[in-house]
Amino acid sequence: MKREYDFSKGARGKFYRKGAELRLPIYLDAKLQRKLEGLARKKGKDIGEVVNQLLRRDVAFIEELL
Repeated sequence: MKREYDFSKGARGKFYRKGAELRLPIYLDAKLQRKLEGLARKKGKDIGEVVNQLLRRDVAFIEELL
């Protein structure tokens, strides 16, 4: 890294977008991902749909316990 950077020609907020949503990348264990891909393929769904369904059920179950 340089000791000092010149930001004199920089523009504050150049990439700021009001109301933009942050989508977190989530990385699965390789073995789990293969399993989920197989399940999704059998159901004819996208892996994201399958993962979201599973997580919704888990969250509902946890909320019942609390």
